[in-house]
Amino acid sequence: VLLSSGEQVSSSLLAGALIELGVKAKSWLNWQIPILTEGENLNARIINMNTSKIDKFLLDKGVAIIPGFQGVSKNGDVTTIGRGGSDATAVAIAKLFEADACEIYTDVDGVFSTDPNKIPMAKKIDKISYDEMLELSSLGAKVMQSSAVQTAMMYNIPLEVKSTFTNRKGTKIFSQESIDYTKSVTGVAYSKDDAKITLIGVEDRPGVASNIFEPLSKNQINVDMVIQNISSDQKTTDITFTIKRDDLLKALEIIKNNKSIRYENLTHNDKVSKISIVGAGMVSTPGVTYRMFKSLAEEKINILAISTSEIKLSVIISENDTLKAVKKLHSIFDLD
Repeated sequence: VLLSSGEQVSSSLLAGALIELGVKAKSWLNWQIPILTEGENLNARIINMNTSKIDKFLLDKGVAIIPGFQGVSKNGDVTTIGRGGSDATAVAIAKLFEADACEIYTDVDGVFSTDPNKIPMAKKIDKISYDEMLELSSLGAKVMQSSAVQTAMMYNIPLEVKSTFTNRKGTKIFSQESIDYTKSVTGVAYSKDDAKITLIGVEDRPGVASNIFEPLSKNQINVDMVIQNISSDQKTTDITFTIKRDDLLKALEIIKNNKSIRYENLTHNDKVSKISIVGAGMVSTPGVTYRMFKSLAEEKINILAISTSEIKLSVIISENDTLKAVKKLHSIFDLD
């Protein structure tokens, strides 16, 4: 209730400001509509919304102000939709009201090739595909919430990210035809909230990985990258995986209390970061992996883990090397 009060205040202030300008406006709170959500607080998802009252007001030429980031559960409890939840609300509303497009106003001019606050050479991307945006937002780019991009992608709702403070064109996010295959890499993302756990000398037999990861999954701990190295005698294996830093202590406790796995040693490192390059053109451009690894080696940056997909390549490195790595990759892939 307390966390959702900010949006309620700004909704009423915006409606009041519009009325003062002579515009017919009205604000609704989540429970007045209602915006129905499911899932736990801080991580709820919008599942439906009653559009009848707002439709009627819109037909009367009114401007409806709806708070983002919040909803109400089927039990009537106020819920919040996690960081960037206003994006998710905006896309859900665009879908439910069958809007032509959804505009997201923020404090930057659009989506940039990397964080413009840290890398002044970053440049604005004019058009980007849902797939690339989804990868960038889930890998640490903070300009759009990944669940909002996913919803827009599912229902083919064009998005535009623009600045509240300038009249410049923003970044348009839409389906495959917006992909620029000529550029192998569209952007560089990074996150500093990761931790790495390694189990050394695990008995190498079927079902071991499942025994390690099942209890983590049951405790809502999301495992990201996984690397397995088998020893020369092929009897034991080392398993390394990454998780969110906030989950580290909980994960270590679960592993130590897990009687179904045997291992020689358990190590962890919470001073790591994940650096990712994203681009739809990567799939048709040979040598991207080599160029990324070579450029990090030139900066004497050690790679601790690797994960790839068709349009992204992520590595785990020491947290101290984050900015050095981002700057190097940004320039090596001609993004400056």
